[in-house]
Amino acid sequence: MPAKKHVLIAIGLLALIAWLALTLTQKPMAPNIEVTTLDGKKIALDSLRDKVVLVNFWATSCPGCIQEMPLLVDTYRNYQARGLEIVAVAMNYDPPEYVRNYARQHNLPFTVALDTTGKAAEAFNRVKLTPTSFIIDRKGHIIQQTIGELDSAQLKALLEQQLGGATSS
Repeated sequence: MPAKKHVLIAIGLLALIAWLALTLTQKPMAPNIEVTTLDGKKIALDSLRDKVVLVNFWATSCPGCIQEMPLLVDTYRNYQARGLEIVAVAMNYDPPEYVRNYARQHNLPFTVALDTTGKAAEAFNRVKLTPTSFIIDRKGHIIQQTIGELDSAQLKALLEQQLGGATSS
């Protein structure tokens, strides 16, 4: 009987290890939020499937966010044709007119949205700190979350991996 007990324990341990490995390697799905752009258009995150999406929570009062914006602009210009979309979501405490003025003055080429209700930040793991960025693969899985400014070299490496030589249609 002790041999059977050892076999059952071994099988149980293997099952537990397999479950843990699967759980730790599965990437969560991005929430299907709908954001309102500065020009009043509503965009559902699901509508951007088949693209790699960088969702950046930011505020005009956040020094790190402002410092990071030129990197986002350059990244968008370099990768947009290969299938990258950037959605910069202004936090609910950021006055909409400040966001509009900043986007206009700095010619932000990507989608800028207002999270006036805070629902978008809530849906993305209750974002409180800015900047916070999420990179979402073409299938809608969150593959990276960064609290604080993005690292240019790491971002470039990840986008090269995700976008490969693909071009957007």
